[in-house]
Amino acid sequence: MTGEKSPADLTNWQQQAYQYLIQEDYREAANLYEQQLEAEPDIRSHYWHLGLLLLLQEQETEAQTTWMLAMAEATPEQVELATTELLQVLQTEAERREALADYSVAWAIRQHIREINPSDINNLLHLLRLSIELDTLTREDFTSLGLIQMLQSGEATGVNPDLMLEVLRSILDYAPHEPLSIEFTEACLSYVHESQALLDVLLSASIKIGYSMKLFALAAHIANLALSLNAKNQEVLRHLATFYQNAGQYDEGIETARLCYSLMQTLPDKIFANHLILRGLMSAGGYWEEAVAAFGQHESLLLSLIKENPLPLDQTPTLRLFTPSFFFPYFKDDPRSNRSIQNGVVQVCQSNVHLYAKEQAEQYHKRSLLNLRNVPTKPLKIGYLSHCLKTHSVGWLARWIFQHHDQQRFEVNAYLVNYQPYINDPLEEKLIEQVNKAHKLGIDGLAIAEQIYQDEIDILIDLDSITLDISCEVMALKPAPVQVTWLGWDASGLPAIDYFIADPYVLPESAQDYYSEKIWRLPQTYIAVDGFEVAVPTLRRDHLDIPNDAVIYFSAQRGFKRHRDTARLQMKILKEVPDSYFLIKGLSDQESIKIFFNQIAEEEGVNSDRLRFLPEVGLESIHRANLGIADVVLDTYPYNGATTTLETLWMGIPLVTRVGEQFAARNSYTMLMNVGVTEGIAWTDEEYVEWGVRLGKEAALRQKIAWRLKQSRQTSPLWNAKQFTREMEKAYEQMWAKYLESR
Repeated sequence: MTGEKSPADLTNWQQQAYQYLIQEDYREAANLYEQQLEAEPDIRSHYWHLGLLLLLQEQETEAQTTWMLAMAEATPEQVELATTELLQVLQTEAERREALADYSVAWAIRQHIREINPSDINNLLHLLRLSIELDTLTREDFTSLGLIQMLQSGEATGVNPDLMLEVLRSILDYAPHEPLSIEFTEACLSYVHESQALLDVLLSASIKIGYSMKLFALAAHIANLALSLNAKNQEVLRHLATFYQNAGQYDEGIETARLCYSLMQTLPDKIFANHLILRGLMSAGGYWEEAVAAFGQHESLLLSLIKENPLPLDQTPTLRLFTPSFFFPYFKDDPRSNRSIQNGVVQVCQSNVHLYAKEQAEQYHKRSLLNLRNVPTKPLKIGYLSHCLKTHSVGWLARWIFQHHDQQRFEVNAYLVNYQPYINDPLEEKLIEQVNKAHKLGIDGLAIAEQIYQDEIDILIDLDSITLDISCEVMALKPAPVQVTWLGWDASGLPAIDYFIADPYVLPESAQDYYSEKIWRLPQTYIAVDGFEVAVPTLRRDHLDIPNDAVIYFSAQRGFKRHRDTARLQMKILKEVPDSYFLIKGLSDQESIKIFFNQIAEEEGVNSDRLRFLPEVGLESIHRANLGIADVVLDTYPYNGATTTLETLWMGIPLVTRVGEQFAARNSYTMLMNVGVTEGIAWTDEEYVEWGVRLGKEAALRQKIAWRLKQSRQTSPLWNAKQFTREMEKAYEQMWAKYLESR
């Protein structure tokens, strides 16, 4: 028998058979080969093609019989050659099917290749990739391939590194949480010699797993695999530090951030790396002295940046400069200084955005200059931009405005940044149902801005401020004529933002002196809700070994807000109220927080046995129910509670808050004023302690406040989201009227 002819040697009948094949007329193609076999029974390639055509007609037994017939009287050497020829025919057709995205047929053909040559590592890789494409891959299928064992044993030869990278990328995208995927990833490391390409695949996967899927520990593990290829890769170290911190591995996160900082050369890179150090220390919550030192360094770096005003910067370093001033209000209540630095930094960022996205920015600017005075009356198009319109504090609070918006007067669009369709979030889905259109977007700020521009949004409301660099980039481009910041944090300071929503209490009159945005004060409150869902409590005094007649103080804030000076005031209160206990709860490093509070308690002469450290609970509704154990909630300063304060007041619990000058230090103040309760409002540290002691000792006063808080549910603007929405809508209409007048 002879081998297969080259394509150039194909006869007319073979060309016709091939046409039948691509037309999927397998029967006619098989007839041609059967006829030719009668004339040329010694041409081996006829058997390979005929068997393939029978296989495509799902006649597997007949196909195998045909192939075996061609090898019946062959010597071992001839069998080896014939097998190679057969595999080549099958391989060619499998590749053709893959190019056509006919994955099910390609998979079936490759299964036969596997039967003939089970050690073909590249075919196994193809099978894995095809199972992913077909969405049929199971753990059992993955195991049965034997790929991992073959790679681990070192027996795999002739591996196509490009194919391996493609499959690795696919499996990490398809099933990153599956242990076999990670085991496969680790087994691949020694087979891909282009380390940068492999590092890029691993880093890209870790970024998606960490930031989109929120699987931080897994993202850190994969980033560490990337780091094994280049121990000093700055990009990997940046993300790894964040993954560690988000996973609660604070010590590792801090040390990784410090290593990252030591490798940085440029000022923007140093700023972001120092921000990561600060983020780790603040998230842990108990490293106060180290955090203060890092903050001092951070302030110096940012002032240098403002002075140098580096232009131009590429997109990535620009984006990273939007967020590093985030921690300023957590350290000091000095809005003039804090806002000056904040405004200066984002001005640098916006200038660079307008350089690397020049055409886009200019296009949007032209629209804002149009004379729109004669535009016919139409519903105002309002856009809300955020990555937090889901189960998140912003989502819980903003949901009411979506529910109460007047659909006749306003067309409401939601721009969901970093939307993840595979995460079932009922609050997010509810919000999507309540808007005219919800755009489920990724993390490309330029594309998001273009979507907003194409939708011809009139007023764009940013709910993220500087908590997300992507939202900052969008707002810097100004895709809408009027842009507003509300709810998510303090104002960003971007020159492209026109207004910052506030109220008569949350910012003093002098605040306009240090805000670049125009402060738009609503008549009563800058936020209102119709209430909160409350579940069955899981916390009891006897579980905590606390007597029934003891006074319980409570504080539920994450590590960011644990300022040493405020913690000291809280211990002074505890010392003055006999038989009192302090419950401390919030996302942080539990061990460092215990050391932090125990040390201050010892310094103030308070027995640490009076402190209780509570774990997080699974649902916000349970957290709210558990607030009922508290007699008094002690607020944080210089960064107050916001959502936590609303929850406290809704549950009817007295609150002690220290009022400051900055927005973050006046949240609880405005909320108390709007429920008609002034007891607990302190303007100095001494008053904070006095109110804490008085409320701890006077049960009748606590009961009076609790009753008034319960009554406020029927009267307070804080619990009237419909009225609040009307006030917001009135503000939007007035903002738009001012814009039209200015044109």
